[in-house]
Amino acid sequence: MEKPDGRNQMLIMEFILLGFGDAGELQPLLILLFLVIYIVTLVGNVLIVVLVIADQQLHMPMYYLLGNLSFLEICYTSTFQPRLLVSLLTGYRTISVKGCIVQLYFFGTLSSAECLLLTAMSYDRYLAICHPLRYGALMNGRVCCQLVAGSWVSSSLSCTVAIIFFLQSTFCGTKEIDYFFCDFSPLIKVTCSDTRTLQQVIFIISTIGALLPFLLILMSYICIIITILRIPSVIGRKKAFSTCSSHLIVLAFFYGTVITVYMFPTANTPKIVRKIFSVFYTVLTTMINPVIYSLRNKEVKNSLRRAVLKLVALKNRHRI
Repeated sequence: MEKPDGRNQMLIMEFILLGFGDAGELQPLLILLFLVIYIVTLVGNVLIVVLVIADQQLHMPMYYLLGNLSFLEICYTSTFQPRLLVSLLTGYRTISVKGCIVQLYFFGTLSSAECLLLTAMSYDRYLAICHPLRYGALMNGRVCCQLVAGSWVSSSLSCTVAIIFFLQSTFCGTKEIDYFFCDFSPLIKVTCSDTRTLQQVIFIISTIGALLPFLLILMSYICIIITILRIPSVIGRKKAFSTCSSHLIVLAFFYGTVITVYMFPTANTPKIVRKIFSVFYTVLTTMINPVIYSLRNKEVKNSLRRAVLKLVALKNRHRI
């Protein structure tokens, strides 16, 4: 039985994620590269979470949000990187339809939650720079908890709606998905069902979960930049900008790659180029975020230095 477009309508129960294809001699290099990235990502983000929890001087809204972002990125990168490494090591690329949808659910939820957490961090910097006298009242522990909880809950609920529509779909045609994880676009291409409603739902969810946060971030930083430019002294402007420069770099890298992958025309774009940009926003951003925040943030560097000194002192005490 065939569809009008000629695709075989035999129902598919599993997919084959082609990933990066047959890399040949580059296979060991890819395995080493992704393994190093995964280890550095886990170590860097776990370190930030531990520092934020253990160091009293980091018990502030800015670092509470940073700690939650790092925890999210540990979950985010673990959604697909271990499986990618297994497929590179063993060549086993098969994943069940249910397993693919589960991966899609966690990927969608964590991606949306990251957008909202980055928005919350922008709001924190906006209050700190534009309304410093009211910062303590407007951004306290209760507000931080509400922002974080709202990010996780709303992301989970919105992605659940999309997954419900996916579960009602049937898949046919080719088993092969030319991607390295289960994303929305590749799955829509292999469904036999009418996808118009599903695409509308995903468009609405993407607009609310990604585009709206991006616009709020943009508005926040326009206000921040205007406020910084009004500061009379050069030293004051540098100090104000340094408090949000790390976050701004992360935002530029994250949204730059996301916009390139999802909003630019794909007809004339080679698949390998799209895969490379996908690696940037899914894999590399989770690795560079803790590096940027630790190298460009004075409080985090001081906290790390204190932690190292304590460990050295404890080790010397045990030797004595």
